[in-house]
Amino acid sequence: MDIEDRLKLLRKERRARSRAQSVRSTWEKLESDETLTVKEKLERLISLTRQEPARPPRELEEDSEPAAREGVRFFENGYALDGSYGQIPVGLGLEIPGEILAFLSRDAGFAGLDLSTSIFLDLETTGLAGGTGTVPFLVGLGYYRDEKFMVGQYFLGDLAEEERFIDELVRFFKELDVRSVVTYNGKAFDLPILETRFILHRRRFPLAGLPHLDFLFSARGLWRHKYESCRLCHLAREIVQAERGEDIPSAEVPVRYFQYLRNGDFSLLEPVLYHNQEDILSLLGVITAGAVLAAHDPEAAERGELDAMDLVGVARLHESAGNIDKSVTLFEKALQHGLTGETSVRVKRKLSTHFKRSKEWSRAVTIWQEMTAGNDPACFRELAMYYEHREKNYGEALKAAEEGLAVAMDLSLELRRDFEKRIERLKVKIERHQGRR
Repeated sequence: MDIEDRLKLLRKERRARSRAQSVRSTWEKLESDETLTVKEKLERLISLTRQEPARPPRELEEDSEPAAREGVRFFENGYALDGSYGQIPVGLGLEIPGEILAFLSRDAGFAGLDLSTSIFLDLETTGLAGGTGTVPFLVGLGYYRDEKFMVGQYFLGDLAEEERFIDELVRFFKELDVRSVVTYNGKAFDLPILETRFILHRRRFPLAGLPHLDFLFSARGLWRHKYESCRLCHLAREIVQAERGEDIPSAEVPVRYFQYLRNGDFSLLEPVLYHNQEDILSLLGVITAGAVLAAHDPEAAERGELDAMDLVGVARLHESAGNIDKSVTLFEKALQHGLTGETSVRVKRKLSTHFKRSKEWSRAVTIWQEMTAGNDPACFRELAMYYEHREKNYGEALKAAEEGLAVAMDLSLELRRDFEKRIERLKVKIERHQGRR
């Protein structure tokens, strides 16, 4: 989308936002009334906003957009492989190997596949209830075809046409020969909702059983410690550096759709289509960025290709995948490359726990001693237990317990009592040991 189209869309968005404001505020009031059913809420919404004169259907300015109130519509835009979305080349997604996709998805079915046969999926729904009460009225699809990354959008303009809507999707998936699915929170939201609609219309769901990369889980591992939010739009701005313009809140999407059903004003939904298209492109961008991080070897930091926070993210992915040795190596490298703050504390705790379990006591003790500078009572407790039970050095154990008690006095009653009991026990042991001598 060039700058002129983007500005035109934003102008329409501002006009549409003012028209939707009264409907949105009315819907928010109805949503809080738990005595009403979903049907009753919709009826109230329509009746309470009927004083606004309905605008007659009109032709849209763009030739690619069909006339209003058509039952099922399809929009498609293509992006050249040598172009970029933000700072991510569009064609770079095709270079992600199957082993990286399998690592990011925890799905061995991606071995031997790449994104050239994947379908990127994102739904916009009525958002009224779970199960059969939620209807996806816009199905956004991303796919590589004809030397481009395409974004296709199936729009349900009339709820009575949902069966034809489903049939069109069946035909599309079959023609595209989809081998895998890519989503963002699709395991919990998009796929179950879409499959429910297929079942209700007695259609086999073509995407069921395919390898599925729900990138939300990997994104949290890679970036939750680094950014304040792992929402897709936020990561797109921070990582991909894609400016998404005047995007609309997700909570506003259903309200716009119901107002469209009432008055046929398609301009209310133009920002929704833009929002959905940007979600598909953002998903491609963040997956590509995540795959690049995951593909780096542990020496990437020495070459200046990864910073300490990136190393932590990749280490967390390996930890979740069960690659403990590799995750430990990456966590240690992150500390060596200047990791600081609360993330540093969490990493040190992870490492000390690992070394304790593997009985690498000298490495665990080194970390506990380093962390005492931050007045972490848990480290004093670990040192006290180590000196008491492993070294039988009751003097050092008592010293650690007393320092821990001083730190815990204002923090936790439970910890304070733990240290007090430990100190009493250690004093008895010291007296017995001295008596035997």
